[in-house]
Amino acid sequence: MFLEGSKFMPEDKQILEVQNLHLGFRIKDDYYDAVDDVSFTLEKNEILAIVGESGCGKSTLATAIMGLHDPLHSRVSGHILFDNQDLTQLNETLYNNIRGNKIGMIFQDPLSALNPLMRISDQISESLSYHRKELTKEQRYDRAIELLEQVGIPNPARVARQYPHELSGGMRQRVIIAIAIAAKPSIIIADEPTTALDVTIQAQILDLLRELQKETGAAIILITHDLGVVAETADKVGVMYAGQFVEYATVEQLFNNPKHPYTRSLLNSIPQEDSEQEELHVIEGIVPSLKNLPRKGCRFAPRITWIDESEHEEDPQLHEVEENHFVRCTCYKHFHFKDADVEELEHRKEIAKELAKEEV
Repeated sequence: MFLEGSKFMPEDKQILEVQNLHLGFRIKDDYYDAVDDVSFTLEKNEILAIVGESGCGKSTLATAIMGLHDPLHSRVSGHILFDNQDLTQLNETLYNNIRGNKIGMIFQDPLSALNPLMRISDQISESLSYHRKELTKEQRYDRAIELLEQVGIPNPARVARQYPHELSGGMRQRVIIAIAIAAKPSIIIADEPTTALDVTIQAQILDLLRELQKETGAAIILITHDLGVVAETADKVGVMYAGQFVEYATVEQLFNNPKHPYTRSLLNSIPQEDSEQEELHVIEGIVPSLKNLPRKGCRFAPRITWIDESEHEEDPQLHEVEENHFVRCTCYKHFHFKDADVEELEHRKEIAKELAKEEV
């Protein structure tokens, strides 16, 4: 595992360890990995952001940790170590004792995650009735009101009587968060929690997550494609492309010293107020489909065709380029943007030479 011996892993702080996780989906008679050999650790009271384009495997990784895939049409290997047990070895009954109890999940689309025929209080109480059987019906209702108040919903008693369609998008997202934290989990997985919300509500939801983390001490896995959210919120970042981590670092390392061509391309795509460029940077090509995903060589190579094939590894591995900073494939040493000027190209060559000297 690439993080072995890293300072990311003090034993007294580590709460989750994912080792060489694969999740493949069956297409006809074959299985194709949507999550391909992913490893990382999560510590108590920290936020790990997982970023990347749509289709790169972020949400699939989250649902793999939650064990939400149909075993008849998917295949899991590797290890998910939590609470002195390997979650990949649990049956459905044992996994149900983990989901919503010790690991909570905030789903991407609150409207589809909520039952349209149940009142809000009943939906929160349903989770409590499964994981907190010692509570009476009245106690569960009181806890539901307390949770709605905790997530910043005004007049919680009124909202508790309402149905999901009667609430705004931001209110529904707060209800989903209330359900996720109802049993006081030690890990919260937030899958694109601010998608489809306006900027003001996005900021409120992110502030709420940070406040909840401070109050409960829970660790958070934040799935997002928004690097601005990552910069404001995360402690560590895993950049995901085509089912793999291509870069893994602290948030300071990633923004101050990005290495992988994909990471640099994502950062270069962010609009800058002080930039003289009239056009936004566009990453060529698209994330390949699961069936057509190249399983050998650098998976990002088809989108940076101006980088010579010899500058990629045949079997790209994660390399520790500085303490606790990992990058996949050697192409990062030679990468430059296609429209880079001569001065930039010469600068890239000098960096590559210095890196080569250090390795020798």
